[in-house]
This record gives sequence, C-alpha cells and structure tokens, in this order.
Amino acid sequence: MSSSTTTPTTGQNPFWSVEEHLDDILGAVRPLEPIELQLLDAQGCVLVEDVTVPVSLPPFDNSSMDGYAVRVADVAGAGEEFPAVLTVIGDVAAGAGEQPTVGPGQAARIMTGAPLPPGAEAVVPVEWTDGGLGEGPVSGMRAHSAAPEGASGEVRVHRPAEARAHVRARGSDVRAGDRALAAGAVLGPPQIALLAAIGRGTVKVRPRPRVVVMSTGSELIQPGEQLADGQIYDSNSFALTAAARDAGAIAYRVGAVADDAETLRSTIEDQLIRADLIVTTGGVSVGAYDVVKEALSAIGDPDEEEGIGAGSGVEFRKIAMQPGKPQGFGSIGPDHTPLLALPGNPVSSYVSFELFVRPAIRTLMGLPEVHRPTARAELVADKALGSPAGRRQFLRGRYDAEAGRVTPVGGSGSHLIAALAHADALIVIPEDTTSVEPGADVEVVLLG
Repeated sequence: MSSSTTTPTTGQNPFWSVEEHLDDILGAVRPLEPIELQLLDAQGCVLVEDVTVPVSLPPFDNSSMDGYAVRVADVAGAGEEFPAVLTVIGDVAAGAGEQPTVGPGQAARIMTGAPLPPGAEAVVPVEWTDGGLGEGPVSGMRAHSAAPEGASGEVRVHRPAEARAHVRARGSDVRAGDRALAAGAVLGPPQIALLAAIGRGTVKVRPRPRVVVMSTGSELIQPGEQLADGQIYDSNSFALTAAARDAGAIAYRVGAVADDAETLRSTIEDQLIRADLIVTTGGVSVGAYDVVKEALSAIGDPDEEEGIGAGSGVEFRKIAMQPGKPQGFGSIGPDHTPLLALPGNPVSSYVSFELFVRPAIRTLMGLPEVHRPTARAELVADKALGSPAGRRQFLRGRYDAEAGRVTPVGGSGSHLIAALAHADALIVIPEDTTSVEPGADVEVVLLG
C-alpha cells in the first residue's frame, strides 16, 4: 500500500471532509492474502472459498431419542392396558459397529444418535415403555454397566409409533454436494462446528489483521500505578486495543511512549514485524510536543532501503469534524504497513477509530460491509444542540430502537470519557447544520 498525496476537493479549503479522508484510507488498504488455518485458529476470519459438503449429515439414519427400535406393525394398537410385548435382542449404542437385525416381535434398545438397526422402522421413547421391568412406564434407562440385563428379556410398549417416528433421516441436515458455507462467511462457533462436522480440519481464510496500538505522551502512566503531579492514566491505548479486537483484529497494546521523536520512531520500527496496521493516539496536533507528527512527518526518504522510512509517507491533515480534527494517515516500513495517527483526547480518538480505523480493519479482513450500521431517530433533548459551522459533529447518545429515539449523553467536550462509557450511538450533525432542535430527525451511528 502507498499513501495518497491527494489534496481535498474543496478548493482552497485546508480541511478534508470525513468522506475524503476515509476514501483515501480505504483506497490504499487491501485485504490480507488468504492462508490455510486450523479450524480454531480460523475463528473470526473470513472464508475465501465455498465449502462443499463431502458427506451427508447425519451420515446415517439415527435415533433422536433413548428408547427402543421397533417395527411399526408390532406396536400398532399398543396401549397401557394392552401393551405390545416385544423380545429385546440387544443394545444399539452411539458409535456402535455391527447392529442386530430387528425381526417380527422384536425390539432393540437404542440410544440417542445411534444408527437405526436393520429391520426397524421407528423408535419408541423409553418413557412409552416399562423399560423391561414388567411394571408401568419408566422415566429412563438404567446404566448399561449397572444393569446389563436391560439389553435382553422383554419390553412392554404402551403407545404405538408411526413409521420413521423419532428417526433422524440421513442427510436431513445437509447432503453431500451441498454448499455448507459460502465465501465471505465469518467463522464463528456455529460455522466452525459445521466445518468440523463435515470433516474439515483446515480452511482457507483471510487472517485476522494484527493491529498494534500505541499511545504517546510523557504524562501517561499505566493503570495501577501511583499518579504524580501532572500525570494521568493511559486510557486511550486500552480503549483502542479493545475496539480493534471488537472489530475482529488481533490487537497488541504497546505501553505509552514518551514525548521523544526518536524513541517513538524506534518503537514503531520494533513493532513492524508483527503489524498489519499501526494505530497511534496523541501527538498529531500543532503543539511543540506533538511527537507523532514530528517523528513521522519527516520519514519517506527515497534513498532509505530499510527501516521505518523505507517507501514510507505519512500525511497529517485537518478533517472537517468534531471531535477528531487532526488526523494522520500513510504507510511506513519496507512492507508499506498502513499507519493511522489519531488525536489524543479520549473521545476524539475513539470517534476517529470508529470512523476510520474500524473500516480499515474490516477491509483488511476482506469483509464486504465495513461500516457500522446507521439509523434515523428522533432527538430527545432539553434544548437545541449547537454545532460548529463547516464541521460534522459526532455527539455521544443513547439509542432506543423500539421508540426510535436518541438522547445525548454528556456534552460535546472531547475529554468527556465518562459519557462515552454510557453511550451506544453517535449522533451525527451535518456540516451545514449549526443547531438541531429537540424532536428533529437525526442520523445515528450504532456502536453496539
């Protein structure tokens, strides 16, 4: 991938629109190359080829109940007063090999999942019988190890059974030659179960992208440590690492990097070996200590053959949005690893992740739909919501799908992380709107 050098389409306007920045990112990011993985390693990955069923499921007629395999004619008219008395000729357990043949007047005790033996036409549940005890209906079978005699003797059946009763037919789930899963399917537990059931030990998928997240700032310390004057806990790297995992990535969190350009460059270079995408947070604005901008703006020396600057280029932009105006995007290292540099305020970084990083991750995965779903909702608020002209504002909100309403949570400040924890949607106020009245119809981006 290579970084675009496109300029905004808005003439002399120095701001990029949200769409322009996102299109530039998605135009440069390509899905990862497919690989063959073991089933459990493929969880969360996207299938790249159709999978055909090699063997029908179930592969043979089998019992859906614990009971007795019988011939229909032998239990016709059976009742509690005049039960059908059958000779038990043996057991048929799940996984059994050779099975007894059920003839006239006979029954085979059968377990759930066991193959229907030759001659049998139906299964009567054990609860419809005396269990071979010569008394009334029973609630279950005694363990074979404790009562091996249960596989012989006689059983009284108190109810008739129709043909194929309690029998799972061969191929009733899927048949050989059917398409089990289509290319593009995301492999969750049910899909992995199906693949295992049809005998697939490996599958060809696009791997989950490896995302490295790092925050910058000498003021940041790790949760659990003691705060000193001027210090704050590093929350951004935790939030973005969790968000990357939620998007489907394998995410690695790097501890906060101090405000030193060379240290940051060295840290990024060390991480390139395990990164399909690098995300930084902080240091992208116009301050004297905005280390990410300082460290990455200078890279891209065409004569550099290896290291962070080989074939690299990172561009820093102003986006017409609030929060999240300062953004950076480009590629670094010999493999042109994409890098997204997000602002450092907690809400700014999270909103930026949802708008730009999450779609990039899902593009790397090869998913056809990379965006969060959106909806229209009625705004519920005590007063009109203001928004700066020329900026698309994203406010935190609580969305009530049943009522079709959304309520703002907290204010518009980009540092208000507590409000973000209680939000499940982003309320979108367009660039050309400076005030939204209560009751207005608004767009919401659904986060949950």
